[in-house]
Amino acid sequence: YEAALEHSGVVGLVIGTRPDCVPDDVLELLTEMASQTYLLVEYGMQTAHDRSLEWMNRGHGHEATCDGIERSRNRNFGIGVHIMLGLPGETPEDMMYTADEVARLKIDAIKIHNLYAVRNTPMASDVESGKVRLLAFKEYITLLVDFLARIPATVRVERISGDVPKDYLIGPAWCLDKPAIREAVHAEFQRRDSWQGCRVTG
Repeated sequence: YEAALEHSGVVGLVIGTRPDCVPDDVLELLTEMASQTYLLVEYGMQTAHDRSLEWMNRGHGHEATCDGIERSRNRNFGIGVHIMLGLPGETPEDMMYTADEVARLKIDAIKIHNLYAVRNTPMASDVESGKVRLLAFKEYITLLVDFLARIPATVRVERISGDVPKDYLIGPAWCLDKPAIREAVHAEFQRRDSWQGCRVTG
């Protein structure tokens, strides 16, 4: 971290980590870094459902995310989460529960990813055999707008889709066209006359 901050072009740090990798001594170090520069710590939450975390071999449950976030509060650095939509077995209602949980956790920033398949991975064969289904473009846009409607307007949305280089991607192909995704999200919000945070409860 110190080596990065010594570079003249670095104006702050964004650190991505797992919620089960921040014991108190690590949080103390991050607190010290936050006194010197802008700092955002992003946790790989992915979902609020333990069965999905087990499917992806995360090695921790949702409670670890809640614990990591709670112990990160009031340390002068921002808190972000990564979320994945379209996980196998999750219904739209399951994903909206995750959105409500993100809102409850009162974080500062969010990055949302669609589930995609990459060559030479265990999931690649599951997708090719039909065991795992990837979301269609319109389906993802609908879920994403539903999800964002439940995220407080104070939360910075820093990403709304994920992708990998074309040569590695099995699918969905639409995730390579980020401008189209952004335009479709804006159009769907406009069609509904809705906005980020319009369905936040509590």
